[in-house]
This record gives sequence, structure tokens and C-alpha cells, in this order.
Amino acid sequence: MQGGVLLREGVVLLREAGVESAAGDARRLLAHALKIAPDRLTLALHDPVDEAAQARFRTYIAARSQFRPVAQITGERLFWGRPFRVTSDTLDPRPETEVLIEHALAAPFERVLDLGTGTGCILLTLLAEMQSAQGLGVDVSSAALAVAQTNALDLGLQQRAEFCLSDWFSSVSGQFDLIVSNPPYIAEDEMAGLSRDVRDWEPHLALTPGGDGLSPYQRIAEGLARYLAPAGRVLFEIGPTQGKAVCDFLEHQGLEECRIWPDLDGRDRVVAARRPA
Repeated sequence: MQGGVLLREGVVLLREAGVESAAGDARRLLAHALKIAPDRLTLALHDPVDEAAQARFRTYIAARSQFRPVAQITGERLFWGRPFRVTSDTLDPRPETEVLIEHALAAPFERVLDLGTGTGCILLTLLAEMQSAQGLGVDVSSAALAVAQTNALDLGLQQRAEFCLSDWFSSVSGQFDLIVSNPPYIAEDEMAGLSRDVRDWEPHLALTPGGDGLSPYQRIAEGLARYLAPAGRVLFEIGPTQGKAVCDFLEHQGLEECRIWPDLDGRDRVVAARRPA
């Protein structure tokens, strides 16, 4: 069977299952089954596909038909141009989070703390881009930390990135001139409205803290006086309606220059503030 025929089969099955991104997902999964880069797939569509690759592809399509995220099926996701390993124990790195990276890199830093590191994509991207910096990533999930440590090894950053099990600041010591976090922020009553990809497959611990979704920001803000160095910066990813509340938490703790930055869709996505010198 030629690759193009197999691809069409996969697209039909995904559309029948109700997957909106059927065509793009099928292409990514076929490239993964063929063990080639996605941008090489077009060149392979006229070639015959051996039975083992056909079986892999159909297994992937069956998983995607159950709305399992493509990144969990392939085991990786590109973020800021680098591949990161992804499992069901971590959030899938999202393009919106790159807005946080952009603003974090707008000023130099030497020590960075990533609270709720997950795959490590934020911490490791910042360290890869700021080659003099060192950082610590913490998470309450030991399984997520194992993924982050693997990503650090894969990217050659294991000498500058440390990871530890911690409930926010509970196991953290010292001060940092940059603190970043993409905490769970989805309100409890919003969970039912999430896409099946997210609601059924991503770890709820990393999605919602319950209630109105704001409690992690308040807890982190309360620890900044101890862990954020004078003149240091803090950046949060936020939900699109949470900017003012998060700024209020930070300003209540004495931080200044609170700014809210939008993502490419124009929705509030990042809050940034600075501790006075």
C-alpha cells in the first residue's frame, strides 16, 4: 500500500471519530510511523509502506480516534524550535507558552526557578537561550520530574539544570533573579468544557487547582519576598480572565511594574512584575 492511500485512510477514520484536526494529525502520525521527519512526508507518499509501518500507523490512528493527544502518541512536541519528550504525566507544551519565553528573554538573568516545571520546557528553553544561566525546576509529580530530567539530558543541559520534588517553594532554598511558572489555573467549573484531548488525557493536577483557579498565584506571590532577589522578575502564564487578579496578588506583595501581555490571538496570557531593587 502506498503512503498516500494509507494517509487518506487515516484522515477518514479521524474525521469519522470527530477529530477536527484530522488531516494534519494523520500526516504527523504517518511520518512518525515511517520514522521520517514530517517535512519529508510528501516525498514518501508514493512509496510502498511495509506492513510493520502500516500496523504502527493504524495503532496511532486508533489512539488519536480516542482523542489521545498527538504529542503523547509520538512522545514529543516541538517548543521554541526544540523537541521535548511528552508523556501522560506532563502537560503538552503549547505555543501560547512561548509568549512567556519571549518576555523572560527580554532581560538577562543568571539564576532561574521554574515552579511546576512539567516537561521542563520553560526552564530548559530559557537555559538554552541564556547560556550563562543556571536553573532549578520543581514539581509535585516525580513522574513529571523524570521527564524533565530526560529532556535536560537530551538537550545537553544537565550541567546547568537541576530538578527537585517540591510543593511550590517547600524544598527550595536561595534566591533567584527570575522566577517563572505555568501553574494549574483552570477553574473547577471550566474543566467540563475543555477539549477531550486535554480533559481526558492530560494530568488534572497540572490543569486545575480547583475553585477559581487563582490559588497557585496567591501562594507563589506570598513566597516571592523570600525567594525572588531584589530587582528580580517573576513571569506567570495565566488564563485570559486572570490578569488583574494576579497583578493584585503581586502588587499586594510589593512588586512593581506589573504588566499583562497577550498571546498571538490577543488573549491575556502572561503577567510580569519586578521586585524593587
